[in-house]
Amino acid sequence: MMKHLFIKSTIVIGLLFWSALMAGNFPTQEPMGGKAFGTSVKEIGNGLYVFRWWVYRNIFLVTDEGVIVADPLNPKAAGLMREEIRKITDKPVKYVIYSHNHHDHISGGTLFREEGATFIAHENVLKQLGDHPSPVTPLPDITFDDAYTVELGGRTIELSYFGPNHGDSLVVMRLPEEKILFVVDIVTPRRVAFRSMPDFWPDEWIRSLKEIEQLDFDYVISAHGPADQPAIDPASVVAEQRIYLEDLMAAVKQEMDSGTHSPDKLRKTVKLPKYEQWRSYNEWLPMNIERIWAYYHMGW
Repeated sequence: MMKHLFIKSTIVIGLLFWSALMAGNFPTQEPMGGKAFGTSVKEIGNGLYVFRWWVYRNIFLVTDEGVIVADPLNPKAAGLMREEIRKITDKPVKYVIYSHNHHDHISGGTLFREEGATFIAHENVLKQLGDHPSPVTPLPDITFDDAYTVELGGRTIELSYFGPNHGDSLVVMRLPEEKILFVVDIVTPRRVAFRSMPDFWPDEWIRSLKEIEQLDFDYVISAHGPADQPAIDPASVVAEQRIYLEDLMAAVKQEMDSGTHSPDKLRKTVKLPKYEQWRSYNEWLPMNIERIWAYYHMGW
């Protein structure tokens, strides 16, 4: 029951965030060329590209028979991405894969739907989008439970579901030929967890990362990062993210076991100097700490 209420509350928070973002109420942290929310495209190789809009990233794969897009982000970003795709190929976008249900990653796919693309997502996304419909977020045409393989033009993307971690519909995408993972939200290299960890279950997050570490991959593309961060990272960033979460939970629990039960005091007393150089350490670590306090104090 508590997890259900937590999911509902964070959906509301996500929708408020999205409304503010689209209304232009968030500051632009990465102006590029005088434009708000700068974009860029980086070719990784063999038809695989990383598209960046502001602090968001996604991927698209160009094949001889068409294009596969992962996460259209939002209407503005999707339009810019389509322009970039057209510079590379005149082949149509055949498939759009949703990583999970959160609107800040998957809105804006309507223009690809109008071109005839097929949309793919975990089965829970269909229910969640049905409960919270959006005119810019087409419902998936193909859904699956544990795993699904997308094949086009001799290329393959494997989709794997690891249960609840960040929401309960997140999938990890693996390109077996390149041994590359595209991981959304649960791995953001060299950055502490996002603010108060909205829609994250800390224990399930750690479990999922342990299982992901068992996959066959050499590199990771993550869905967040500013322009000065690499578009692709070594596989070790998955373990680094897990170890941070384990260290965070252990530090909070140790302080609580010693008698500190006030979240305000925990925010001031718990420190993780090992991660001082990670992005958003000073701003977000106190919020991370309070989220873990809620996990131990309230059970979610």
